[in-house]
Amino acid sequence: MKFFIDTANLAQIQEAYDLGILDGVTTNPSLMAKEGIKGQNAILKHYVDICNLVGEGDVSAEVLSVDYQNIIKEGEALADLHSNIVVKVPMIKDGLKAIKYFANKGIRTNCTLIFSAGQALLAAKAGASYVSPFLGRIDDIGWDGMKLIEEIKNIYLNYDFDTEILAASIRNPIHILKCAEIGADVVTSPLASITALLNHPLTDKGLAQFIADAKKME
Repeated sequence: MKFFIDTANLAQIQEAYDLGILDGVTTNPSLMAKEGIKGQNAILKHYVDICNLVGEGDVSAEVLSVDYQNIIKEGEALADLHSNIVVKVPMIKDGLKAIKYFANKGIRTNCTLIFSAGQALLAAKAGASYVSPFLGRIDDIGWDGMKLIEEIKNIYLNYDFDTEILAASIRNPIHILKCAEIGADVVTSPLASITALLNHPLTDKGLAQFIADAKKME
């Protein structure tokens, strides 16, 4: 399973890279604003800065438009920024049309705001490179986000779709492990949820004992 970091923070992206776990990045204008990146030129430059940190990893860059012509215009401009860019397109009718257009042009896409298996099926049929089911938001309304990941996985296996399942809205390390068990291709998560996988009380206890024993040898 690939690990993407859901952020626009360059320091966090660098840390994930240094840890050896960085496979890509997802970001959006809201995350850009959180880092104080404002203005179209600054946002586009920041996307390039992110691409330069991730090596060969994919970087999802989100369009703001919701009509076909402007989604195409924005998406082509984003794709021209860097070969790592994957154009993030919303799950709407004009978004599907744009995904089909981009697929025919060889531009990779991430269909975002997926909340049902039916939406994921349509996105794959249109040629999306990734679909992003928001499992945490589904859990928030009392449904089962993991069940959705499983449903999409089964459908894609039935028909051998190339579209990858990019599990989004990750809230904790348990989400990551459950996605790995089901077979999601990618999780995109805050770095804190990923580094939380490092933690275990028995590791801490064992390390403390190791350090104590080492001091006895001095």
